Amino acid sequence: MARPVDPIERAHLRDREGFSPPVHRFAPAPELSDLVRRYWLPVWRLPEGQVSVQRVLQYPVCLVVVADDYARLVGPSTGLSTRELRGAGWAVGAMLQPAAGSLLTGAAVSELTDTHLDLAEVRGLDGVGMAAGIDAVMRPDPGEPDSLRRSVELLEDAFRTLPPVDEEGLLVNAVVEYVEGEAGVHRVGQVVEKFGLSERTLQRLCARRIGLSPKWLIQRRRLHEAAEKLSEPEPADLARVAVELGYADQAHFTRDFRTVTGLTPGGFASEPR
Repeated sequence: MARPVDPIERAHLRDREGFSPPVHRFAPAPELSDLVRRYWLPVWRLPEGQVSVQRVLQYPVCLVVVADDYARLVGPSTGLSTRELRGAGWAVGAMLQPAAGSLLTGAAVSELTDTHLDLAEVRGLDGVGMAAGIDAVMRPDPGEPDSLRRSVELLEDAFRTLPPVDEEGLLVNAVVEYVEGEAGVHRVGQVVEKFGLSERTLQRLCARRIGLSPKWLIQRRRLHEAAEKLSEPEPADLARVAVELGYADQAHFTRDFRTVTGLTPGGFASEPR
């Protein structure tokens, strides 16, 4: 049975007018928690001629996405992920755990960074059959609760055919959970010390299983926190936010935020919510 989860998602920046389509989120079955973080199912219907560019600061994971016009395994994104929404549409997505990417492809996740594979090319999954089943369920009435529930069940049926997560996969899941969950982690050395790894071993692990560097993990967590703080109703004190996130000064914070999002922190904070 699909298990709804909290709809708040700090990685989702919405469009520049503050719009986001309804996104239904569900937790995975307990036995799949080492493979899947959550499922997300947006459904939208926009007036003719209206375009909404949705922006996401993606987590360090791969995504399985079946939409009304494609079915893909999407690799981790180093920058800001965007998608234009027009007319009516839907998508059924699984945010995977860091361990899952290489289980699906049989290769280093670095080969998927900033790109994607059609599900038909993914060796570890019956992507074609899964996508056909989801399309048949969602296309008649994508907003219907039963359609959402059945689509999640089809994803889970496919993921149950994957092998168990290996020890290295469990380790990389733990590394990412630590970096994302501990606001005081500002240096790669802290991760090295926590897990008893050399910096070189950690770098190789992250390249192979995540497709990104340990430094990127820390920066992305900081930017997620920044987006959350800048979205609060009260005007943000940017210098204070920079200090709270562990930046040496506001200038470094502004540079990082603008490099990834294309906006200054002040510009983002002033957007409609």
